[in-house]
Amino acid sequence: MLKNDQLDQWDRDNFFHPSTHLAQFARGDAPNRIVKGGEGVYIEDRDGTRLLDGFAGLYCVNVGYGRTEIAEAIARQAHELAYYHAYVGHGTEASITLAKMILDRAPAHMSKVYFGLGGSDANETNVKLVWYYNNVRGKPQKKKIISRWRGYHGSGLMTGSLTGLELFHKAFDLPLAQVIHTEAPYYFRRDDLDMSEEEFTAHCAAELEALIAREGPETIGAFIGEPLLGTGGIVPPPAGYWEAIQPILKKHDILLIADEVVTGFGRTGSMMGSTHYGLEPDIITIAKGLTSAYAPLSGSIVSDRIWKGLEEGTDALGPIGHGWTYSAHPIGAAAGIANLALIDKLGLVENAGRTGRYFVDAMKTALADHPNVGEVRGEGMLCAVEFVEKKDGRVFFDPDKKIGAAVAGALVREGVIGRAMPQGDILGFAPPLCLSAAEADIIVDKTRTAVASVLG
Repeated sequence: MLKNDQLDQWDRDNFFHPSTHLAQFARGDAPNRIVKGGEGVYIEDRDGTRLLDGFAGLYCVNVGYGRTEIAEAIARQAHELAYYHAYVGHGTEASITLAKMILDRAPAHMSKVYFGLGGSDANETNVKLVWYYNNVRGKPQKKKIISRWRGYHGSGLMTGSLTGLELFHKAFDLPLAQVIHTEAPYYFRRDDLDMSEEEFTAHCAAELEALIAREGPETIGAFIGEPLLGTGGIVPPPAGYWEAIQPILKKHDILLIADEVVTGFGRTGSMMGSTHYGLEPDIITIAKGLTSAYAPLSGSIVSDRIWKGLEEGTDALGPIGHGWTYSAHPIGAAAGIANLALIDKLGLVENAGRTGRYFVDAMKTALADHPNVGEVRGEGMLCAVEFVEKKDGRVFFDPDKKIGAAVAGALVREGVIGRAMPQGDILGFAPPLCLSAAEADIIVDKTRTAVASVLG
């Protein structure tokens, strides 16, 4: 195969990779992979290695690789109008159409869509909107944002603070003071192993109530949460969790931001995770599945109540002072239109529910009895395998052993990509929503082999 033999060195000499051990990479002690193409659930690198992508990039290539319908929509838009801004009432056919399509799929009480480029900037927008909204309604003290430990909401200053994972705080002077964290809804990692799921949910609710009381409800503007924890471990909420949490927020006049960057547009087997788990959010964050990552695009969907407050604010203060140059970028919007149409045409939401259930059940059958597998869990087209040193008493491995990373490495050698999740020995899967039962079987079979090679 012909290739540019300088590319490997250029990569190490010039390219600053995110979420990478920079020193090891620059020295050549860590591998690189230069991806060249993809089709369906597979990617191929420039060396001809073909891998089943069990993580859909970063939970994002929902429709799978090589969808020419989206590529052609992007090309048509670029030829017609590659860019115009969305400031002071400007729009494009693509951005207006996509906003309508999103609201047709969102909970009925949602009102408008503000577009950005990625989940991080969308959550930055959301925090600003919460602060603006509370200022407009005469409650300027309601500025703190409650997040959950192990939640993931981005890598910016505010969004990195909202993220409840130590890697995203370490040496960055985060979290910022306006962000406070509460208990992660992570039943497997509960402190008291004698707790039932219902008791653990009650504990999470009580911890939230106590935090609100300590901080003062008059100081808290919003609570942000993923419908299910994503990067923190792919953890569905314990029984009754959202039914317990939402009344507390309403009682204390605390807005709910549902971060659906991962769950939006089919991944749970429902179009939206909020619908799947019965959330009634004030703001919904969307990205990844909005375009299946064929072009960068994110969104903040605001409710009727928030929109009314924003209107009142601009009547009092003038035009809202928030915007990005690339907000509602027409190429991203064109990709979003084609992507959502394809999700509908191919029945991918239904497939995520049906094949996802088969996938998770097959993974449980294959691995749940392994002496070093503490839990296999999932929802829709999401699955995680968590490893323990001993099942009895739930004894975790020493983190320095990096068991999760070792299993993920062994799995790649078997031709399948899974993700070693942070803060634990957890192997995560989030395949494209077009995954077939036969492809799910491949992932399960290769995972069983990889686990056996590392743990016996």
